[in-house]
Amino acid sequence: MSTPPPAVLEAMQQIGKMLQAGDLRAAHDRLQSIVEQHPEYAEGLRLLGGVRQALGDVEGAEALLRKAMRADPGWAPTWASLGELLLHSGRQNEALPLLYRAAQRLPHAALLLARHYNDQQRPADALAIVAPLCGSAQAPAELVAQHVAALAALGRQNDAVGFYRQRAEASPNDPAAAHSLAIALAAASRPEEAERVTHYALGRGYRTAAAYFTHASSLIALGKLESAEAALRDCLRQDPRHTEAHDHLARLVWLRTGDSAQSTASLDQALQRFQGDEALLAAKAAILQGAGDAHGAYLCLSASAAHAQASPALLTRAGLAALEFDPMAALKLAERALQRSPSAATAKNLLAAALLGTGDARQALRHCEALLVNAPDDQYLIALQATAWRLLGDERYDALCNYPQLVLAQPLQAPPPWQDLPHFLADVKRSLERLHNPHGHPLLFQSLRHGTETTGDLTRHPDPVIQALFETFDAPIRTYLAHIGHGTDPLRGRNRGTYRFNGGWSVRLRSAGYHTNHVHPRGWISSAFYVDVPDSMTHASSTDGCLAFGQPSIVTAPPLPAQYVVRPEAGRLVLFPSYFWHGTVPFHSEQSRLTVAFDVVPGGPE
Repeated sequence: MSTPPPAVLEAMQQIGKMLQAGDLRAAHDRLQSIVEQHPEYAEGLRLLGGVRQALGDVEGAEALLRKAMRADPGWAPTWASLGELLLHSGRQNEALPLLYRAAQRLPHAALLLARHYNDQQRPADALAIVAPLCGSAQAPAELVAQHVAALAALGRQNDAVGFYRQRAEASPNDPAAAHSLAIALAAASRPEEAERVTHYALGRGYRTAAAYFTHASSLIALGKLESAEAALRDCLRQDPRHTEAHDHLARLVWLRTGDSAQSTASLDQALQRFQGDEALLAAKAAILQGAGDAHGAYLCLSASAAHAQASPALLTRAGLAALEFDPMAALKLAERALQRSPSAATAKNLLAAALLGTGDARQALRHCEALLVNAPDDQYLIALQATAWRLLGDERYDALCNYPQLVLAQPLQAPPPWQDLPHFLADVKRSLERLHNPHGHPLLFQSLRHGTETTGDLTRHPDPVIQALFETFDAPIRTYLAHIGHGTDPLRGRNRGTYRFNGGWSVRLRSAGYHTNHVHPRGWISSAFYVDVPDSMTHASSTDGCLAFGQPSIVTAPPLPAQYVVRPEAGRLVLFPSYFWHGTVPFHSEQSRLTVAFDVVPGGPE
């Protein structure tokens, strides 16, 4: 690309400041003037295309980016920008070649590819992209995060810690290397060390948005929520459009206040500065829906979704909100998203779910079957397929959802040195109650109502009692694997006789508390272990607090009730396929209901 005149370079610097300040309209007008005077200036065309995209003119943005490519076919930033636009529009087949080409020169393009593959649950592909780049000490934190996420998804958290610890030890005065190690430590559920290392990096002047975010994540895992909230606000001062930081901050404010207006206040401030920013709008809508206000989430997006050029991602987000109360509106939004992005998997999922709500189970089944070809282990898709079979009276439903056969309740055995199960459960209860916020509100985006849930992964918690509990789960899990046997269905087909934990948590429900119906999309086998239950739940005449299977979380036509229940009992572990719709019946008692739950996924062959 030829060097533009000094006046143009100076104007571009001013435009950069406008963009940083969120003044998109002023930046647009300046860029428009520049490209009119210099119609072959590729970088001006590229930036103008980016601003047009941010302002909602996706078609105009694409036209400008293609013009920039014609003006300078070798300018890698244009490949990356066009690839990003196409990827955001769901046109993966066009986007990926451009991003692969740009990734050889630009870490940002590699980041887009890695994030795409991690989001698509293809960690091996993400790892192939980022591993060579993360060997450099100059790898940006966002790329390191994708590298660590890919390794973690492959069960290689310790490899990530070892790799970045070696780099940090080789560069003891480099706070960026320390931050990379902290990212790996956080992913390995070692928040104490992650917090300490990030604190060191921040103290050495490495005060980036990414560093503040890693620090906040570690503080959340440690239960230091007030300090975490402060760190997230520091992050957003550095980067007001950091949607993950907005999400985490909203969760903390909700936990403290239970008020959706206070929880979305930081997003509202950002949206005043970056008006119409789709990522921020979608983040706000997700928070509202996570707080139980699906109508509010839909209204948050309705004006933007009404635009002819609304992005497929925004249309899908609006559709997910509408799915809870108006399947026909969700169906129309899904169809619009797929018109613009025929390969968008999330929009296809939405379409299938909406069809079940509008009474077209046969068409929903066709979509589920097509989606499962590329995502055979997606538990949510399996649940949608099963729901379609049930609505159609298909005998395959009875085989896939054979509740008496596939739901297995087993009593736990007290591990040594505990003398008996009651003493063990009493110690487990004490350990768990220290982790529950006695005054907190339910976490956002969770199925529980009127209760609290622990933060952090209990399977990696250092408390020796909690460690003993998860070690004790091994025998009943192996009994379950032997019980289900082998086969070709989505449960038995993955049974290699081995497993690994994929997250663990505890829930404490108060009177009137319950779990809404849900599945665990990334699980294989899910669970409920009863640590302590109210006395009223032991009465055979009552269904209070029972674990109920079979009622979908989505609207169906006709409605489908629960088909199988399991009564809670202290010391009982219930295991079942992650694709089973499950929830609990509300109970009323002055005593609380304390449980531990976890997911497992197949382990490697022994």
